[in-house]
Amino acid sequence: MGRKLAPGTKLVLASHNEGKLAELTELLRPYRIDVVSAGALGLPEPDETAPDFAGNARIKALAAATATGLPAFSDDSGFCAAALGGEPGVLSARWAGPNKDFSKAKALVNERVGAAEDRRAWFVAALCLAWPDGHIETYQGRVDGTMVWPPRGENGFGYDPMFVPLGGTQTFGEMDPDAKRAISHRARAFAQVMAACFG
Repeated sequence: MGRKLAPGTKLVLASHNEGKLAELTELLRPYRIDVVSAGALGLPEPDETAPDFAGNARIKALAAATATGLPAFSDDSGFCAAALGGEPGVLSARWAGPNKDFSKAKALVNERVGAAEDRRAWFVAALCLAWPDGHIETYQGRVDGTMVWPPRGENGFGYDPMFVPLGGTQTFGEMDPDAKRAISHRARAFAQVMAACFG
């Protein structure tokens, strides 16, 4: 059982990524949690030095909880291509460069995959809840699918337009946001948060 979050709790969303903030805020809305973003509080982005998603999520959540004295919720997620041995993975945002140019990142993935027959890909999301006393809980979700090129769709963010989930025909970039939220890696991780912390 996770540590419970009561309605009205003020929770810091430890992310500066607008797309992630929008998805996390929407996922939390039914639970009447009072959310504020790390960016709105002027918190710096900590260095993500862990070798895995869960570790980087913990770094971000603990930094925000320690700085604010409030519980904090973070996400570390990324796009993984089988033909690249799981890259860009934890470096997904870094492949987009300092200007967060994901059109450049997608083109780089496509260039490196080249003519490889293996088009399998997956998204992973690690969600972490951290409290100022150092208590942390981490949950992970994954969705498998296929990488496509050229990218399709204007919805979503990041690598969404080049990923078709298993059993689907639309990319995450083409799907209605509610349809994507229902099956995404982030939603799968959040279902575990929901069971542990809001149940």
